[in-house]
Amino acid sequence: MLQRTEGIVLRTNPYGEADLIVTYLTKDYGIVKTFAKSPRKIKSRFGSSLEPLTYSKISFWGKEDSALPRLTQADIIYPFHVLRSSLKSFLKVSEMIEITLSFVPERDPSPKAYSLLINMLRAFEEDSSDRMLVIYYKLKLLDVTGFLPKITGCGRCGNAGHDFYLSHGTVLCEKCSKGFETSFRISAGLVNFYKNLLEWNISHIKRIKPSDALVLELSMLIDEHIRYVTEKSLKTRAFRV
Repeated sequence: MLQRTEGIVLRTNPYGEADLIVTYLTKDYGIVKTFAKSPRKIKSRFGSSLEPLTYSKISFWGKEDSALPRLTQADIIYPFHVLRSSLKSFLKVSEMIEITLSFVPERDPSPKAYSLLINMLRAFEEDSSDRMLVIYYKLKLLDVTGFLPKITGCGRCGNAGHDFYLSHGTVLCEKCSKGFETSFRISAGLVNFYKNLLEWNISHIKRIKPSDALVLELSMLIDEHIRYVTEKSLKTRAFRV
């Protein structure tokens, strides 16, 4: 069965001497891993279309439930080569790719995650120095995939609370938190900032200038939540610049 869609190359892995396993985030199928025959040969018909972050129209062949369909065509829509040419930009985007692979399921359509990544890559090409872009992407991806931490009220009763519990993924009030070990305290400023971030679009994010303390607090919350949910630390955190 031949299937066609659009996709962004998230990762490639060598397979044998000249083949590749190419992982895409696609418009219609979520995460899809494909088998590309001989793309590492000089005269390969795939050319540069399998470079990381390349946005293409793709076709792949295999049974509907095939774990590794064969990639038959990849026509570049936009290469995002600027992001690959800058080490700082590529490291930041790599962090986004890592959490995308962790939270977006394979062969399960996720159009919101797909649109989010496309828009964020475009924003990064315009200005990769904005420290809020990666944080915003993480927050929005957690939202669209159903893993967003709740800090705007007790996750059990809805009353006010100030302590976030990783084991519950939420703030708990004093009454509901008895017997649980506190993860960390959430400031009132972060709660308000958090609410706004979920409502703002990317263009708004690029205009704001939050304090260093607020950015650090939010970044720690999101990273610790991701670490707890995935049961592993982000590998790309070690290369932050």
